[in-house]
Amino acid sequence: MKVIILAAGYATRLYPLTLTQPKPLLPVAGKPMIEYVLDNLAPIGGLDRVYVVTNAKFANHFQAWADGYSAGKTALDFTVVNDGSTDDTNKLGAIGDLHLVVTREQVDDDVIVVAGDNLFSQPLEAFGGFCRARQAPVVAVYDVKDLDQVKKYNAITLNADGQITFFEEKPKAPTSTLSAIALYYYPRTVIPMIKQYIAEGNNPDQPGRLIQWLYPRLPVYTWTVPGLWFDIGSKESLEEANRVFASV
Repeated sequence: MKVIILAAGYATRLYPLTLTQPKPLLPVAGKPMIEYVLDNLAPIGGLDRVYVVTNAKFANHFQAWADGYSAGKTALDFTVVNDGSTDDTNKLGAIGDLHLVVTREQVDDDVIVVAGDNLFSQPLEAFGGFCRARQAPVVAVYDVKDLDQVKKYNAITLNADGQITFFEEKPKAPTSTLSAIALYYYPRTVIPMIKQYIAEGNNPDQPGRLIQWLYPRLPVYTWTVPGLWFDIGSKESLEEANRVFASV
C-alpha cells in the first residue's frame, strides 16, 4: 500500500510563518505536523512507500526533512514529487497533484491519501483494517460540532452502513456537523477513475470534490476518526493545536 501526502499548498493565511517554511513542516508541540500524520499511519502496516507531493518552492525542504526522518525513525521509502508550481496562480490543486503522482510515478497499488497538515491525536491502525475489509473508496469523517465550520468543509449524509448518500463540498446551508476530512483510501481498482476525473475537466482543487464525483458512481464508505483532529488553517488554530497537543 502507498501513501500520498498532499503538501503543495502555500498557506498564505499563515504568513509570515509559511513564507520560508511549508505548513506541514511547522512544529506543533515540538514536532512537525507531517510527523503526526506518519506516526499515526505507521501502525496500519504494509505501507511501503510515501509520496510527498509539493511545489517547486518547498521541494528541497521536504527532501531534507524526509532524509532525516527516514534515517532516524522508519524503514519507509520516501519520494518527494515536485509539481512544478511556484505560487497560488499556477498550482495544480489537490486532485491535480494526486493525479500527477499516480501518473508520473505509475502507481498501481492501493493508496491512502492524506493532507500533510492534518493533526491526529490517536493511531489510525483501525482505518487501515476497515479499508482493507471494504476494498472500496473510504473517507474519514469527524464531527466538527459547528455548522459554520462545516461550511468550510463539506456536508455529508450516510446510510446505516456508513455509505455516502449525499456529499456537497463547501455547503452554504449544512444541517449536520459531520464532515469528511482529508484522509482517503482508494483501492487499486479506483486509480483509473482518478485519471478519468481529471481527463473530463473536473475541478482539480479541493480533494473532497473527487468524493463528490465518485459516490454516485460506486459505493464510497466512511470511517470515524477517533480522538482529536485539527485542521490548521490559521494562526489561531495553530496556537490552539500547540496548546492541546502539548498535553496529549
